[in-house]
Amino acid sequence: MPLSAESLVLHLSILTMTTVSIKTPRTIIISPNWIGDAVMAQPLMQLLRQQHPERPIDVLAPTWVAPVWRAMREVDTVLETPFKHGKLQLGERWKFARQLRERGYCDAYVLPNTLKFALIPWMAGIARRVGYEGEMRYGLLNVLHHDDKTAPRAMVPFYAALALPPTSVVPDRSALPRPVLSVPDEQLVQTMSRLRLQSDSALVVFAPGAEFGSAKRWPTAHFATLANTIFQRHPQAQVVLLGSGKDKTVCDEIVALAPQVRSFAGVTLLDEAIALIARANAMVSNDSGLLHIASALNRPIIAIYGPTDPEHAPPFSDIAKSLFLHLECAPCRQRMLNISSEMVWEPLREMLKS
Repeated sequence: MPLSAESLVLHLSILTMTTVSIKTPRTIIISPNWIGDAVMAQPLMQLLRQQHPERPIDVLAPTWVAPVWRAMREVDTVLETPFKHGKLQLGERWKFARQLRERGYCDAYVLPNTLKFALIPWMAGIARRVGYEGEMRYGLLNVLHHDDKTAPRAMVPFYAALALPPTSVVPDRSALPRPVLSVPDEQLVQTMSRLRLQSDSALVVFAPGAEFGSAKRWPTAHFATLANTIFQRHPQAQVVLLGSGKDKTVCDEIVALAPQVRSFAGVTLLDEAIALIARANAMVSNDSGLLHIASALNRPIIAIYGPTDPEHAPPFSDIAKSLFLHLECAPCRQRMLNISSEMVWEPLREMLKS
């Protein structure tokens, strides 16, 4: 007996509701704009996966940060943002939010503290929206965390706390999982081959760039002196420089003083840089996103800090040395100048022995 029009509508409505109800709920993470911050948010992923092992986790990330999230085992899908950095683009956000609505998210974790990123899950109708107070985000977020600006949380606890109910006390860093990234072996082989690096020789990676000017950069002459020391003690070693196109000038200065060094600044994509770091025997880095990638890959690290506090965003590798001079100086560039190449070579020498 054929269904009436009313019965057909009812039948389709029940079928639709059944389809929606059996759709697996998903979680979405709204990524920070900085590579280092994305890395230090990885323990949050581990905690969310422990709480809901059946729930896929997606990440909405800028193109330049997306490769970091793809190196996290907990991430199901990385969606790249179509928005221009610093622009509101309200119409584009509405369109994108409608696409997110179709993916069935039950909760969203908004890691940037800006208004414009809190708009997206609200527009998408996601029921549970978690994040820090930020800039005028009341209502856009409905699980609101707070940080004490006079004593801000270190970066890993800052993000990991979002997996817990809002509280003024968060677990100590030692009680939280540490950031973890992974790179497939075939990607390591392909990257080493494309860049014509020897797989049977020691590889030392330098990351001489840093955001926010020279106060966070160890002098290029010191990097060059360190490289020449490495070549004297380990003639077969390979020393490479990593960074973005903005770091090319700094890297060229090092190569001019240490011609055996190879610069890949602005040459490698971020996923290739991640693979190179994963293969490195040791890394020497300023406080930068690449430092935190090396930490999450558990590579031996020497981290050189200038004006920033190493306790706020330290390396977590099993083998790590942080160099920081507590000098009362202005500007803080003096701190970087006073960290000599010999001070860095001493721990690096032990790393290369092993």
